Order: sequence, then C-alpha cells, then structure tokens
Amino acid sequence: MENGSTKRIASSFIYFFGAFGGILFGYDIGVMTGALPFLQKDWHLTDAGTIGWITSTLMLGAILGGALAGQLSDRLGRRRMILASSFIFAVGAIMAGVSPNNGVVWLLIARFLLGLAVGAASALVPSYMSEMAPAKNRGRLSGLNQLMIVSGMLLSYIVDYLLQGLPHTIAWRLMLGLAAVPAIILFFGVLRLPESTRFLVKTHKLAEARQVLTYIRTASEVDPELEDIQNTVAIESGAQKNITLSTLFSSKYRYLVTAGIGVAAFQQFMGANAIFYYIPLIVEKASGQAASSALLWPIVQGVILVLGALLYMVIADKFKRRTLLMVGGTVMALSFLMPSALNALVGADKFPPMLIVVFLSIFVAFYSFTWAPLTWVLVGEVFPLAIRGRASGLASSFNWLGSFAVGLLFPIMTAAMPQATVFAIFGVISIIAVLFIKFAVPETHGRTLEEIEAQGTNH
Repeated sequence: MENGSTKRIASSFIYFFGAFGGILFGYDIGVMTGALPFLQKDWHLTDAGTIGWITSTLMLGAILGGALAGQLSDRLGRRRMILASSFIFAVGAIMAGVSPNNGVVWLLIARFLLGLAVGAASALVPSYMSEMAPAKNRGRLSGLNQLMIVSGMLLSYIVDYLLQGLPHTIAWRLMLGLAAVPAIILFFGVLRLPESTRFLVKTHKLAEARQVLTYIRTASEVDPELEDIQNTVAIESGAQKNITLSTLFSSKYRYLVTAGIGVAAFQQFMGANAIFYYIPLIVEKASGQAASSALLWPIVQGVILVLGALLYMVIADKFKRRTLLMVGGTVMALSFLMPSALNALVGADKFPPMLIVVFLSIFVAFYSFTWAPLTWVLVGEVFPLAIRGRASGLASSFNWLGSFAVGLLFPIMTAAMPQATVFAIFGVISIIAVLFIKFAVPETHGRTLEEIEAQGTNH
C-alpha cells in the first residue's frame, strides 16, 4: 500500500474517512454564522462590505483550492492531497482563533487559508468516494459526503450556541479555533486510507489496486472491475497527457463538463448559503431580536439538513438524479418566491415578518435531500477519468465562486432592498437551474463511470 500498510482495512473505515473531509467543509461554512455577531461586537464592525469580505474570503480561497487540488490530485493522488488539505485547515483555524485585536487583514488571510483547504476537500472527496464506491451504491455512499458536510455545519452551530455565554472577545475566537480539532482527526484517519483504485491503475500499481478492491468489493467483482478500469485508463491515458483547460470544452467532453460545472455553480447561485451564513441576521431583520441571541435558529436549520441528508441516503439509489434535482429545485424556487408574492397580495404591513423564516426552512428541507447531496454525487460521476481531477477542481471552483458571490453580496443586497425581494431573485435563479437540469444534464443513476463517459462522448 502507498501508506506503507498491508493490513486489511475495513470498507466502513475507508468510506467514513474518505468522506470525513466534509466535516471540515461543513464546520467552516457554519461556524461564522454564530461567530459573526460576536466578532462584529468585539471589533465594532458595522460596514456591510467588511462583514461580507470576512465571511466570503473563505470562498475566495476555496475557488483556488478546488482548482489546484483537482490538478495536483491527478499527479499526486487523492489521498495525499486530502492529507495536505487537513494540515492547511488546522493551521488556518488556529490562525483565525488567535487573530490580533481588530486584525481584519490577519483574519482575512486565515480565512483564505481555510478556503484553500475547504475548496480542496470539496473537489477531492467526491472524486475519491465515486472512484471507491460500487455503481449500485454510489449515490448512497457519495451521499455520505453530504451527511458529513451538514453534520459539520450542525456541529459548528451547536458549538456556537454553547459558547455564546462567554465574553464576546473570547467566544468568536474559540468558535473559529475549534475547527482545528476535526482537521487533526482527519489527518490521522487519512494516514491509514488507501489510495483510490482508479488512481492506482492510472499510475500502474495494479497489485495495490487489486488489494484495495478486495477491501470494498466481493471476490467475484474484483477482477471484472479491475479489467474495466484498466480498459478505461488505457483508452484515456494518451489523451490525458495533452489535457488543457480548452480540452475540457472540446466537442468530446463539452456536454459532460458543462453539465457538471453547471450543476455545481447553480447549487450556490440559488442562494442556499445566504441562509447558512446569515440566518441570525435574517431573523434579526425579521423579528428585531438581536442576532447574537438568535443562535437557536441555525441549529434548527442544521437539524433539518442532517435529517435531509439521512433521508437522501435512504432514497438515493431509488430515484433518478434528474427527478430529485428538478422536484427539489421547483419547491425551493417557490419557497423563495412566495414571501414576495404574499407581500404583494396582502401588503407588507399585514405580512408576518417571521413567515419568511418558515419559507426558508422549507427551502432548506428540500435542498437538504436534493441539490445539497446530488451536486457532489453528480460531480463525482459525470466527468471522464482523463479529465476527472481537473474538471472536478473546476466544478468546485465555480461552486465556490457562487458561494463567494452570495456571501459577499447578500448583506449588501439586504441593506439596499427588502429581504423578500432578495430571496425572490434567488427564486428566479432556482427556476433557471431546474430548466438547466431538464435540458443540459444526463442521467447518471445506476450507470458505471465508464457507461456515463460513453454516453457523454456519443451525445
């Protein structure tokens, strides 16, 4: 084995730690939700632009981290890059926790470093999980990544809630700094992980690839799958040497690359992270309740996300990917458009302000078992092996670009217009996303990665 061990590794261990990077991803998406009100109070931050930058710099780093990790993982392997990202994450979390007083620039650098690691995890984990999971269970096992992400978010919300009684100068530092704990756990877990079977075949380590397959497949499945992977690698190896950014959008790959990147981008531009980053501020604007005392609401959203992720793991391989995405996207669009519609029908003065939070909870519920997990499942499935690392990195970068834009612009938009109007804009984007799924995305449910690739090539 690449990690120096010939001892048998349980498949449950491989899948658990293969997806554990999602915990880091989720924790740092969620932690700023509770930390921000205390940070604002400590540093007397009132400027919407500065607040937006502190929140969204992580996403800026993730854009670069996703693209770099995608390319480097094709050379160095998925496992080695996950290991590196866990180390960088721990460093960034500790830096954020020890930020000097009013050290906005220091905190921005720490958040950027965290972004590099989180972006890398968002690109690497789906690739690793899809390459290790059998086709019949790939949706459910890849959904484990989403369960880890939302569990990380819920964990951060609970930590924020438990620490809110501390002095505000200490509370936000502990909230941010404690992110180093899951990063250290991931680092030691990944030390025992095997490399992905497809990467091992690609680097001519057939004996190791066969050994890894024995951990995660039945005896009768090992040789046929190994042969299938070898055939795909042989076909793609010549083309892969000349893969450039322009190659991704050549006629051979354009359909699948556009589908994967489009889904990854729409997942964020639909506005989900506006809720996850700013729910205490949304509640404050709707109810007049101070944001720092509204930290129970993120936990409610976090519980909905975890329940949705568990539901997805039950239904993942029973429904087509496109069906779930279109149904989920339609309900999400309606939940964003309804507050604006009701505002117009009954008048703003008769519209209960907290009703917007109810509609946002409906959005989160449907997002949690459709777009949230399926985006990463589809990104892991849809890209051909020759371009998978680079294309997954690009998809991750577009996803984080959307997250960055929403994180930066939402506080500025809500300062300039009613919240219902802002969410109506996201509702329109959600409708466009549903149309994109209908007309531009192939069905990947129940097909091997090789069959999906053949379908895209012949499209």
